[in-house]
Amino acid sequence: MTIRILVVDDSPFMRKSLQKMLEEAPDLRVIATARDGIDALEKIQEHKPDIVTLDIEMPRMDGLTCLKKIMADHPIPVLMVSSLTQEGAQATLDALSLGALDFIPKESGFASLSILQIQHDLQEKVRRLATSPRFHKTGSTSPAAPAHAPMTPPPPPASAPPKAPAAPKAAPPSGTSLGSPQAELLLIGSSTGGPKALQDILPTIPASLPVACLIVQHMPSTFTKPFADRLNGICQVHVKEAEQGEPLKAGTVYIAPGGIHMTYGARGPKGCIELSAEPVSSLHRPSVDVLFLSVAELFRGQVLAGILTGMGADGAKGMEQLKRKGAHTLAESEESCVVYGMPRAAVERGCVDVVAPLGEIPGHLRRHFHI
Repeated sequence: MTIRILVVDDSPFMRKSLQKMLEEAPDLRVIATARDGIDALEKIQEHKPDIVTLDIEMPRMDGLTCLKKIMADHPIPVLMVSSLTQEGAQATLDALSLGALDFIPKESGFASLSILQIQHDLQEKVRRLATSPRFHKTGSTSPAAPAHAPMTPPPPPASAPPKAPAAPKAAPPSGTSLGSPQAELLLIGSSTGGPKALQDILPTIPASLPVACLIVQHMPSTFTKPFADRLNGICQVHVKEAEQGEPLKAGTVYIAPGGIHMTYGARGPKGCIELSAEPVSSLHRPSVDVLFLSVAELFRGQVLAGILTGMGADGAKGMEQLKRKGAHTLAESEESCVVYGMPRAAVERGCVDVVAPLGEIPGHLRRHFHI
């Protein structure tokens, strides 16, 4: 079925550009456009779209004020269209805290050579967010076939000879223990929906966390430091953007900088941060897989690795390698994910010990580390 979209932007050029990029996909249709927040709220009531793309800087009513009203009165998936400036980063992080599911960068890039990549990202995010489990619980109807369609094929027709379908690898129950011995390093990977998930999890961790925590969250380079600073202001543990060569310290959370890979380095008593542009062929930079694989190769102690909400499969390959080395592994369950992509990919590889909704993950971590 077709996904129905409301595009909100004060620029006629941007409204037209977004509409054109979206409607080149046969399953996406812009049913209306709006020039500001007041116009958007009226159009939402009139057209009842499946998803809204929302600008931040607009006259009469800005995007953040509009977003608050949408979440209070008409809760539907919202994709922010945001500037990559420092101010844009802060406003976008505010939007994600208020209920927006993700963002797409609004730059001169809409008229640049990267237009095809921008268009692909925009279309994919609209598809995935419009069918997000956050707004469409498993088993409910949704505007398009969800990314988390049932893995077990339907039974064959009566006339066909019986054929046993290949059984998918079952997800372990959420009550499963993360096991022992206690890990000496904590790793987390996330993407779409990750900023809000991390903002829910990290403040629950006491300052007495006995290990360092390395986090890869897919974000532009201008976003990661403001994001780390924001988390540091609400957490008991120390949260910072990772820097090249710095030694790992217990009770500190290191956020990978945008645009560069973060890996584990074996120098020093507890290891250190290494930052590199390699591999340049990686789909994401920073990449969860690149971090996880470096730890699997170089770290000699016990590891606890988690994958939270996100599009795609980044992290699954690395988690599989970590599991082969004896790591404890955890994945967010479909019911709380914004997009059940990255965790599902790991579950399907059979390398996850515990699958749990976001609200239960802090308890698993506190019990494992006895904090």
